[in-house]
Amino acid sequence: MAVIRELTVDDWAGWRALRLTALAEAPHAFGARLAEWQGEGDTEARWRQRLIDRPFNVLAEVDGRAAGMASGTTPDETDTVSLHSMYVAASARGHGVGDALIEAVAGWARSCGAQRLRLEVFDDNESAIALYRRHGFAPAGTVRYPRLALEMVREVRHPSRSA
Repeated sequence: MAVIRELTVDDWAGWRALRLTALAEAPHAFGARLAEWQGEGDTEARWRQRLIDRPFNVLAEVDGRAAGMASGTTPDETDTVSLHSMYVAASARGHGVGDALIEAVAGWARSCGAQRLRLEVFDDNESAIALYRRHGFAPAGTVRYPRLALEMVREVRHPSRSA
């Protein structure tokens, strides 16, 4: 079972370790590149700032080990929170970690008064798209990066749940 822990800026080293693992293990899933966060880009100040820039950051742990991460933005003018930096370690996939991370961000968004969650996922990331669809996200458009990404949106309250 995943334990979700909200991070503070003082947790930057744990965030850093898992984020670098994510960028190395699944470069196809992120717009950021590992090289951008290494070398001169790998500073404590930058990692701390990243945790400030996204006001909600969580780490999932399974058996005391980091197993996933996700972030949420401040609600925008349309009362929408963006889900960012979602990652589940390969060893934790299929064990509910992704579910727990999504619902943690949704719960935080609800507490902020947001109405919707949005995210962007590359259109060839079929397993992530399936996870998001299970959580009520529906396609809402496309975004062009070096390759095509889907924008997906859902109401903050999961459409299949009453709470």
